[in-house]
Formats: sequence, structure tokens, C-alpha cells
Amino acid sequence: MDSDHNLARRHFVSGAGAAFTTSLFTGRVKGANDRVAVGLIGLGAMGSGNLGYAMKTPGVQPVALCDVYQPHLERAEAAARKGGFEIKGVKDFREIIANKSIDAVCISTPDHWHAYMTVEACKAGKDVYVEKPVCTYVEEGQKMVQAARKYKRVVQAGTMQRSGGYFKKAAEIVKRGDLGEITFCHAFQSGLTSKKGYGNPPNAEPPLGLDWEMWLGPAPKVPFNLNRWGVGVTTFPTFRYFWDYAGGAMTDWGVHLIDPLHQCFDDVMPHSISAMGQKFYVQDNRDTPDTLLATFHYPKFIASYESRTCNPMPMFAGHGSGTTIHGTEGTIFLSRSGCWVYPNPKSSLAPAAFEKDKEMSQMNVPHWMNFIECIKTRAKPISDIETCARSSSVCILANLSMRHKKWLDWDEKNWTVQQNDIKPFLKARYRSPWKLEV
Repeated sequence: MDSDHNLARRHFVSGAGAAFTTSLFTGRVKGANDRVAVGLIGLGAMGSGNLGYAMKTPGVQPVALCDVYQPHLERAEAAARKGGFEIKGVKDFREIIANKSIDAVCISTPDHWHAYMTVEACKAGKDVYVEKPVCTYVEEGQKMVQAARKYKRVVQAGTMQRSGGYFKKAAEIVKRGDLGEITFCHAFQSGLTSKKGYGNPPNAEPPLGLDWEMWLGPAPKVPFNLNRWGVGVTTFPTFRYFWDYAGGAMTDWGVHLIDPLHQCFDDVMPHSISAMGQKFYVQDNRDTPDTLLATFHYPKFIASYESRTCNPMPMFAGHGSGTTIHGTEGTIFLSRSGCWVYPNPKSSLAPAAFEKDKEMSQMNVPHWMNFIECIKTRAKPISDIETCARSSSVCILANLSMRHKKWLDWDEKNWTVQQNDIKPFLKARYRSPWKLEV
């Protein structure tokens, strides 16, 4: 990468104390054969998955569970017992962070909690596995990186595709230059939802066993609404479709589909971002659009992201989602199902298909294994927090461009946008008494 980009990276973590090094060791893990004591915070859909992956990962000892919804705690306790771990859950995440016997935490809460819990865990001397998107405000991502560096913590983001063989193969091909000069990339996701979407449930009293006040935390205080909480509405909770807690498809799907580009191109940020979107069709009470198109001007290529939920026609090779990278010699199509190379006419590039490979298709457990190995060696993990702060911020900026109907120019040196009227929306807005302090 060029010197300007490296200077910008240094500014990204300015004031954060000593640089992260691979030789420094400050954890409580005594040897390569010792288990890492992990506390898991948030045990909904993603949290339950992470508990399962952690129990399959050699060297992990799940020792604590936390959720603000009692049925989730009971379900997780039962799953842990079945896996051979007797764990009693708690409802307040601060008990997990304050527990000095815990080496690391896994944060699988709704998005609006990710930054605060990560920073507090780092301050408490714990390493962190935090789900994506890592933040809901651009400033949060910067502070998460600063906390990781200041307190010398290993912080792995949940962009587990980086540990998958197909995604590693794509990065290898691109970095080797096989595709020639690359000027265009495209990420997409398509599907078909009903016009009623998730419906319009009225505000109501929270269900028994749910601490709604703690669930809201730093987000604005509002009455309980089933779709805002989202548990049981669909496979993955629908909180992700409300601006108070998340960023809709752009930060949910978008991070996973754009992050492979960052993996291939050394995590460079775009110079400018422009996006449009709207609820054209769906009539439920969600905030976020059902249709969206974003464009990103990176230093050496243009990238687009398309979210289309009112028509399921695949965009490439029969796939409803994925990422394409287009060069003068050929194209890569990449998804969780495989990695395919398509030569251009008269190109010397050989076609290739990496698919149906059991080892290459694995992502989550290898991602956890990388996390645990880095806790022991103090090396940077494959999805170090800075990588996901970048890919998350790109998606957050696209949402801001769409919501404010404005083209945004990125100022990486100062980690902000050039448009002064948008700068306030990059700052974290927390409800009292919560404060994000590194």
C-alpha cells in the first residue's frame, strides 16, 4: 500500500498508546495446552451459533453465559451441558467483564452494543471476539481499534469468511495479479419477501424474562415492539432493520459481501461513496429500505453493492448473493459455495472452479481457532478489529449517503468525511448513563 494509506492507518489509532506487537504477551494463558476461559455475551441466533463453534474449538473453555432474555440463557445453559460444560448464566454483561478468571469474551449482541462492550472488555484486560458489523457509528469503530491497541488486546471480528478457504483462494489469485488490471467489482444479494414483510405489531409490554431497558442500553428509550426486538419473528432477529440498533441489509449482508474486496485489496478505504434506496414495496414497520444500490470509488476501481429483496433472480451463475471481481484477464465470482475463475476472450488465464470442498468451505470453527491461537501467540487475528472497522464503516457511510441524499468524500487521514453537515452523524450518540470512553 502507498505511504499515504500507511500514514492514515497510524492516525486511525493515534493516541492509543504502544503499537500492537506479535511478541507481547499479557494474557492469563499459561501454555499452548491450556484452555482459554471464554464468556459469551448475547445468546440469540448468532450467540447460540458461536457457543456451538466455541465448544468445537480445541483450547476453548466456555465458563460464563450472559443474556438479558431468560429463555435464551436457559437454552444456552442446556446446550452447554449437552456439550459437556456446566455453566450458570447471568443477565448483566458487566459481571462477565469484571470476572478476572475470564480470559476472553464473545460479543453476539444486537449491533448497537458491540462497540461499548468491546471497549469495556479491552479495558478489563480481556481479548474479544465481536460480531459484525462491529459498530453502528463510524467513530465507534475507530475507538474500538484504539482500545485494542491501547490495552494490547486481541480483537477478532466475526467476518468469518476471511478464514474460509474459498475467500483465501480469491485473495491469493487477486494479489498474484492473475486477473490483470481490475477496475470494477460488484457485490449483490437478492431475494423475494412478501408485501406485508414482518408486519406491523403494536407496541406492547415486554415478554416475561426480558430486560427491555438493558436490551436498549445506549439506544434511545422506546416502548417494546416485537419487530424492534425481533426474536421469533424470523430466523435472525429483525432488530437489524431499525436505525437505532443497526443498518439494515447494507450493514448486515453488505459487510459480508464487501469485506472480501477488502481482504483482496489490503483493506483500503474508498475515496467517495454514493447510495440510493427506499422502501418501495414492503409495508411493515421497519426503517431500512427493501431496495438499495451503493457505489464506492476505491483508489483503483469502482465497486457497487446491490440489495434487492423484491425479486429473487440470481445475478451471477445461479447464485442469489456473492461478490465479483472483474479484471482485464478475467473475472472471479466468490461466495460461501465456492470460488470460480472465468477467463476473458483470448486471455491466457486458465478457468478454475474451487467448490464442493469440505475443508475449504469451513469458516466458523477455523475462525475461532485463529482467535484462540492469536490469544496464545499475541499475533494479529485474520479479522483484526481494524479490518472490520473499515468494512463496517464503508457500509455505514453508504447508509448515511442514502439517508441524507448526499455524495460523501472520505478523509482517511482524519477518519471522517469532507461534508461538514454529515460529520455529526459519524459520532456515537449514547443514551445516559452509557459513555464510550477508551
